[in-house]
Amino acid sequence: MEITRVEAWPIALTLTEPYAIAYETITSATNVLVRVETNGRHVGYGCAAPDMQVTGENADIVLEAIDSTAASLLRGEDPLRTAMLLDRLQPDLRARPSAMAAIDMALHDLLGRVCGLPLWRILGGYRDRIETSVTIGILPEAETLERAVEWVARGFRCLKLKGGRDVESDIVRVLRVREHFGHRIEIRFDANQGYTVDEALHFVEQTKAARLELLEQPTPKGQPDLLGGVTQSVAIPVMADESLMDLRDAFRLARDGLADMVNVKLMKVGGIAEAIQINAVARSAGLEVMVGCMDETELAIAAGLHYALARPNVIYADLDGHLALRGDPTCGTVILRDGTLYAGEKPGLGLHSLG
Repeated sequence: MEITRVEAWPIALTLTEPYAIAYETITSATNVLVRVETNGRHVGYGCAAPDMQVTGENADIVLEAIDSTAASLLRGEDPLRTAMLLDRLQPDLRARPSAMAAIDMALHDLLGRVCGLPLWRILGGYRDRIETSVTIGILPEAETLERAVEWVARGFRCLKLKGGRDVESDIVRVLRVREHFGHRIEIRFDANQGYTVDEALHFVEQTKAARLELLEQPTPKGQPDLLGGVTQSVAIPVMADESLMDLRDAFRLARDGLADMVNVKLMKVGGIAEAIQINAVARSAGLEVMVGCMDETELAIAAGLHYALARPNVIYADLDGHLALRGDPTCGTVILRDGTLYAGEKPGLGLHSLG
């Protein structure tokens, strides 16, 4: 069997409701779908969710990387030699992580289809379900609580509140949500690089009563020592997100004790294979791992889920990026019930077909 064609095309998706984070407001997302065809009966599908602020890409950049580089390098090759193919692509796609992630997904999906097994079993099959948080963007206090009530009514037991624009407002919102729900839910907080060290310490001190599960990326990614300063000064776990883009970042964060936890997003790190390497570094250093996401189709969310289900050190999930997307052509790929994502038994990533 050999690869005969690699095809990529963009899909523009609107959100059911815009949401705000520390540095932008998101109203839509453009993903890029990828299909890897072979001279046999099997095909593999992947998805890129580029973000100029995070991955340094947009849809045009991803399409160019796949059409001009990945397609020519993959054509004629054995698709089951995943490690060799991804290693060959790495030098050219190192700066195109979501494009790399889409190819990685498609090759892993193809592997599962050929084997007739879901990818989570092939990768290790450690667990068959994982609870996910659901995100609430920056909103006024009353609207934050309103959204929280809606999500909890839908079965979610872990909320991630966004902040980073106004620390005092963030404190009020966090305390209000905890006051309303008591011990029934977990609350995570993501500042998306919006705080100074002093603001982060003030936020943690003032929200002690909320018993936050974790504080995610409080300080700017370009100043890792600031993140370390917060980590070493507070009692709650501090998670690196934007500060973790690749394996080298994982090593530096672990070596220098700059974070207690890391958020691994396939779009940032370049796919499942690289995420597994990063997880190994984190595990060796005693760092817990969350699998996160961008605004992604269910196909991409499924890839993150299969990775999380396969590795014992991935104990947190924030895989909700598909929930607000309208017109997702991969809808139905993941199984979500009452805030928990479940493993499926369809081959590969579980997508039925794409046109």
